[in-house]
Amino acid sequence: MEHTVTTLPATREPGCPFDPPAELIDARRHGPISRYPFPDGHEGWLITGYDLVRSVLADPRFSSRKELMRHHPLIDFGEIEVPPAPPGEFLLMDDPQHSRYRKPLVGKFTVRRMRLLTERVEQVTADHLDAMEKAGPPADLVTAFARPIPAVIICELLGVPYEDRGSFQDNIDKFLGGEVGDEELFAAYTATQRYLAELVAAKRANPTDDVLSDLTDSDLTDEELQGIALILLSAGFDTTANMLALGTFALLRHPEQPAAWRADPALTDRAVEELLRYLSVAKTFMRTALEDVELGGRTIAAGTAVILSYNTANRDPERFADPHVLDLGRQDGGHLAFGHGIHQCLGQQLARVEMRVAFPALLNRFPTLRLAVPAEEVDLRPETADVYGVKSLPVTWDV
Repeated sequence: MEHTVTTLPATREPGCPFDPPAELIDARRHGPISRYPFPDGHEGWLITGYDLVRSVLADPRFSSRKELMRHHPLIDFGEIEVPPAPPGEFLLMDDPQHSRYRKPLVGKFTVRRMRLLTERVEQVTADHLDAMEKAGPPADLVTAFARPIPAVIICELLGVPYEDRGSFQDNIDKFLGGEVGDEELFAAYTATQRYLAELVAAKRANPTDDVLSDLTDSDLTDEELQGIALILLSAGFDTTANMLALGTFALLRHPEQPAAWRADPALTDRAVEELLRYLSVAKTFMRTALEDVELGGRTIAAGTAVILSYNTANRDPERFADPHVLDLGRQDGGHLAFGHGIHQCLGQQLARVEMRVAFPALLNRFPTLRLAVPAEEVDLRPETADVYGVKSLPVTWDV
């Protein structure tokens, strides 16, 4: 019998903040693809298996275009028409529009260029750990460590004045955090766009040594540059910040793992990849079939919406041994935390550099680091958030 998931779960199991919701794990046990009845009556699909998720991400017959995603997994939009993505916001576009915006950026986020940033990331990390140590315990790891490090780096890369970060950080939290109503969300988005419009105008007038200024020397319009800046700013800040905070929470709940990491610094690359797989903070994405597609023994009809569950794909027992175990020495890599195909995360190498530097620096500076509250009291982002994580992480250590 075909398995059906009737609604996307709103919560995770008590005491299991790092695992996908139980209903999604159960769906994967039934098979890699399940029917999903959308709230507006549309019959779509939920894909929980690694191989099928990867297949869809690589298949141009499945579209990322915003205007085709009129079926929301949690909301009935009724007769509301979904507009195309604004200029520059290339995550919700297909080629050739997608390539027009992504191609000028690829050379600016190469492995080599991002590794050249390592020394700067080390300095920024050390500065924030110095401040955290000087202030003394307890501390909120989110505000002292996880948020400011990627914020400094992405601001410097894009040429955003760091002193302006308060004007966009809170707004990004609002439209990615899943906890505000439509009116507040729209206000946050509008305020961010207004700020970026001013920033692009400033770069046009007085270019500096940064990615955004470089892009002004192209045929991209101001509106397109705003959209690109929004994607880079939000993705470059929010995902890594939540990985650093939630990753630290996971390590503190599995103390044998950071102990092994401290004892063997050569684990760093594998440890970062394992945290990415285990946590999968960017949980789900959607695609729309442009034509009839045979997938997993089912026919996905043209126009059908497909939900891709990254976090269950990265816990697929047919792909990963003991998938629900955090093992920093894990050998079987190849996770989908950064996606796959033409939309694979542009800033993945930057995120890796930040995590490879920040996690070991934190663990070595504070070897007695531990939670300052019971684990069940840690304030988690809701399942409705685009990016999963913690809102605060109170920690302490021996002085």
